[in-house]
This record gives sequence, structure tokens and C-alpha cells, in this order.
Amino acid sequence: MSLYPSLEDLKVDKVIKAQAQFAQTATSMPAIAEGTFQPPPAAVAGMMAGSGLYPNLEDLGDYMGLALNSDEVQKNLALVPLADNVSPSPPSGLMVRPVTGADVGIRRAEIRPGLREVVLCKDQDGKVGLRLRAIDNGVFVQLVQSNSPAALAGLRFGDQVLQINGQNSAGWTVDKAHKVLKTAAETRIEMVVRDRPFQRTVTMHKDSSGHVGFIYKSGKIVSLVKDGSAARNGLLTDHYICEINGQNIIGLKDSQIKDILNTSPTTMTITMMPKFIYEHMIKRMSSGLLRSAMDHSVPEV
Repeated sequence: MSLYPSLEDLKVDKVIKAQAQFAQTATSMPAIAEGTFQPPPAAVAGMMAGSGLYPNLEDLGDYMGLALNSDEVQKNLALVPLADNVSPSPPSGLMVRPVTGADVGIRRAEIRPGLREVVLCKDQDGKVGLRLRAIDNGVFVQLVQSNSPAALAGLRFGDQVLQINGQNSAGWTVDKAHKVLKTAAETRIEMVVRDRPFQRTVTMHKDSSGHVGFIYKSGKIVSLVKDGSAARNGLLTDHYICEINGQNIIGLKDSQIKDILNTSPTTMTITMMPKFIYEHMIKRMSSGLLRSAMDHSVPEV
């Protein structure tokens, strides 16, 4: 089954495939025998234009709150496997994006499966710019300081640290984890990391008024707008926003979050974490520290 970044992509892709199927069927119709009824050319043209069973994208107008036109979709059609438009779904793992396209925010927000190795060194003060937190016998990144070696190495809030310099961290206390970092060599620290296991991403599309349809307070999602893109795509209340298009917003004021949302492109990917885990993750950390020390830079892809 194909994968779609959003419900809007799924629906629009179905329309595209239906149009292709209808066009193929219409062009392969057998010749009509002489003397049988033949519809007037205008009627055939109307059917081919999609005014019958399968509408054109123009006929959809403000589709699911998303203003669509053929030009907008055509920009991304190269990312849709044309050979599969009228055949069974493409192989599992193929991302079909007739609306979203190759959105950079999705790539920045991606939570990758598997493990990765991170190599970093200490700064001139002998620090790596990390604060760790122990949860359920695991060690997690609680804070990544801006412009620190940890930030430059691509570590993020919520990453799970599995090893430090070959030592398994399962069962470690926070004090032990910090001690291992403190006593490590300055020039090379090797870490094995799993991407943000407590977080998940939801991709949405702004409607014609520039909204995706959720309300937040102090970074927490408190309400969803009925039939909005947020509700359609499964955004959840009582979850905290951790990233917008891959950019960390933890600790920012709501007015700052609003500015990031307003300047976001039409496609928006939110990374969120359940309230009970989030509040445990930032325990004993003030909002002022999160705002001033946390890395809020836009990640490179």
C-alpha cells in the first residue's frame, strides 16, 4: 500500500488516479456500430472533462479546506509514479505526494527508524552542551544547547542515548551519564542514538485562510477545529509541540510559536509528544532556561 504524508495527499492522489483510469477507459472504448445511438460530441467532451463520475481538480474548488488548482498539483506530479496511476498501489515504502511534494519541512522533521552513530568533541570550556534525563531505564536528551558541539552533531530533544564510548547506558542514573561525558576525552566522544522514540510527526496543509485548525496554550495542543486539516490528519490534544517543520520550539513563548506557524509554508509538519512524557522530560527545568539555552535553529537537510 502506498504511503501518504497527509490525508489530503491520499484524497487528491485518488482523484488523479480516477481521472487517469477514466481517460484510459474512454480512449480504449470499441468503435460504435453504425445505426446505434451516438451521444453528441459536447456530451463526450463533458464526460472527458470530468463533469461526470470523476471530477477534475478544478471542479473540486476549495477541496477539504485546501485551495487546489491543476498548476499547484502539476508542480508535484513528477513525484507521483505515473506508471502506477492506473495499476495497483506502488511498493510499500514509496512516498506519494501529489499535494505535499518534496516538502523540506517533512525531511527536517523525519524521525528515522534504526540507530545512528554521533561523534562529537568538547568545546573550549570542556563541555558538549547536553543535559540528559533517565526514564524507564533509558537515557534521553533533555536539553541541547544552541551553538554547542551537541547541536552541531545533530542531537535533538528526546533522542535516546544507547551508548557512550562503547558503554551501554541502559539502567544508568542521570548522574552517571553526566559523569561519563565529563570524564570522556575532549577530542572524540562516540554515541549511539535512536531518534526521538517518544515523539511522532503529523503533516497538515493550511486552508485558504492560512490555518491548519488547532489551538495551543504554552506549547500544548488544547483543542482542534472540526474538519480542519489538523483533525483530519490525527493531531492530538494533551500533546506538546516539540518541533514545527523540524525546528525545535520548546521553551518559546506562544507569540514566538505563532510567528513560526504564520511564516510556515502551506505544508506544515508538527512533531509532538504526550503531555505526561513531556512534563517528565523537562522536570526541574525553568521555561527561561529552555527558552535561552535550548537550540532553536533550523536543522539542515
